[in-house]
Amino acid sequence: MKPDIRLVAVDIDGTFVHSDYTYDRQRFERLFEAMKKAGCRFVAASGNQYAQLRDVFGEYAADMAFVAENGAYVQDRNELVFAANMDRQVVQDVIEALDKDSAIQTVLCGAKSAYCQRGKVSQAFYDLTSVYYHQLRWVDDFRMVGDQILKFALTVPEEKTSEYCEWLRQELNGKVEPTTSGHGSIDLIVPGCHKASGLKRLVERWGIRPEQCAAFGDGGNDIEMLQYCGYSFAMDNADKAVKKAAKFVCPSNEEDGVLVVLEQWFGEK
Repeated sequence: MKPDIRLVAVDIDGTFVHSDYTYDRQRFERLFEAMKKAGCRFVAASGNQYAQLRDVFGEYAADMAFVAENGAYVQDRNELVFAANMDRQVVQDVIEALDKDSAIQTVLCGAKSAYCQRGKVSQAFYDLTSVYYHQLRWVDDFRMVGDQILKFALTVPEEKTSEYCEWLRQELNGKVEPTTSGHGSIDLIVPGCHKASGLKRLVERWGIRPEQCAAFGDGGNDIEMLQYCGYSFAMDNADKAVKKAAKFVCPSNEEDGVLVVLEQWFGEK
């Protein structure tokens, strides 16, 4: 007997897309249409920018929801549901702390755009960042940005990711919460503003229950989401802590693990 799934939330990098950022569009299109007919919503839940996520899904985006920026930006089809607004003093305090370590490369993530600071990061870093942030600008000083700030996205030496997380946790003392997808990427988010909080906003909006939700992920920033949903899948390529948090393990992103599971639920008989 197939479960009554009303929401499917998928992380993107390392979960839904292959390492070359492709996915089986024809296979997904069949499942997407079947999910809509079954009354199941499809949600992209990622640390990436909303504008970038829309581009990943193209024509499907108009019928989707998005929990972007690790829960700091929630969109239901064409309607903005929620955007975090980091306190200005906290923003200043974070900038001051990050300036203590030149090894940290920072992207300031706002509601209108993301920003890189001249003199702090290279053109090569900017170009790489533009893959994940399709709305990106250079600025001379983060302190002069007038945008509504959602989060900070940091790149640190990969082998020291966990050490930097702990240092940031102590240095910023609860003002923001470090969360990581691994591989040298750390987001500094408004406390309690994670992927699970974004899903909760959609669950309440749509009148469904967490037990009717399924989530797929591979990184530490997926753990709250996996714990929140009744059906949770860690990818085979996921971290150990992620597999521990999930109820099930599915094939890797390279093996289309998300689509494999969805076909069991929504595929043709």
